[in-house]
Amino acid sequence: MKWWQSYPKEVRILLIASLINSAGNALLWPLVTMFVFKILGRTVTDAGLVILVMSIGGIIGQVLGGALYHRVGVKRLIVGGLGLNALFLLSLPFGSGNWSLYMCLMAMIGFFNAISMPAMQAFIGFRFPERRGELFNAIYVANNIGVALGTSLSGFLVQISYNMTFILNGLTSGCFAVFFWFYLNKVQIKPGELHVEKKKSTQTESPWTLLTKYQVYLFMGIGSLFLWLGNCVWNNGVAPYTISRGMPEWYYSVLWTLNGVLIFVGQPFISWIRRTFAGSAQSQMTASAIFYMMGYITILVYPTYPSMVLAMVLATFGEMLISPAIPEFISEHTGKSAPFYIGVVGGMGAAGRVVGPYTMGMLFDWNGLVPVVWLSVIIAAFSIISFSLHAYMNREREQKAYITM
Repeated sequence: MKWWQSYPKEVRILLIASLINSAGNALLWPLVTMFVFKILGRTVTDAGLVILVMSIGGIIGQVLGGALYHRVGVKRLIVGGLGLNALFLLSLPFGSGNWSLYMCLMAMIGFFNAISMPAMQAFIGFRFPERRGELFNAIYVANNIGVALGTSLSGFLVQISYNMTFILNGLTSGCFAVFFWFYLNKVQIKPGELHVEKKKSTQTESPWTLLTKYQVYLFMGIGSLFLWLGNCVWNNGVAPYTISRGMPEWYYSVLWTLNGVLIFVGQPFISWIRRTFAGSAQSQMTASAIFYMMGYITILVYPTYPSMVLAMVLATFGEMLISPAIPEFISEHTGKSAPFYIGVVGGMGAAGRVVGPYTMGMLFDWNGLVPVVWLSVIIAAFSIISFSLHAYMNREREQKAYITM
């Protein structure tokens, strides 16, 4: 546990709080389709529409959250976003009887759950500049442990009541808001200004001016969009394929259990990759896309369950490289504009998750798994090109950062 003891007490508390909050979130997301289909008596298409509405709300929330960071302040964004998310979650048991109201509530949950994300990541980057890359990775691991715990717990709780999962999710989100209220009061000088921000405050540029600096975010965002679009192969290709081949449902759940376990136990291997092949955040993004493409090629060449297990291992390594790399790069290279760019890139990545399920669902209905995996391979190749272009355009920026270290 030396790595745990190496963090300050405030970081350890933040990691525990993040784990608990992610466990609460995991009580809701896996059950949306089951709840809509089984409890509300709607079609699977309706369930997909709910997820689409939530995803669109999430995209808007991420972009808006990043743009409002310096105008509203980190405390209001994080505490307000989490608090309102909790309020709408606690309203779900009372609004699920009306389909239109239920859709609106889920859209608000997607929006307010996402609006605080850029603020949290930017806050971490500002608060811990010396260890931001390490801490982004630690929070990513803690969140995934929470997801694994929450997903496991949701299967038990749903046997008792779906409404209980909504309430517990709302309570964890509310507790996370209270935690950040006290935490930010302790570490801030005044709203929106952190202890680490010693320099004289300057007027932030307008969002339109920031968008013109496409080199710093555009190809990274496009690469992220391609990456998450291709990753839809699991739910909209592999999942129906295993069912059509008569495999038991737990075969598919094992793949995601493997994903959660690897994120924790595979950290030494990822650390070795960073030390030997991918030292910068840019190279980690490109390496991530390569791992994803290798996983998809494995399924394409030999579409059997053992190959899917190997593909999940490769894709998980890709996920472990990309998730901390994007906020690390933005925090290191965009200064006070980091919240805005984190929101924009996060929104672009979320757009891939919106487009992917419908596109791959149509391909699977047309001709099974093969065209779905082919699309994922091609998209992963485009992702490699996008991240490579991003690295090329920011090579001088990286060299300057290295010289000043």
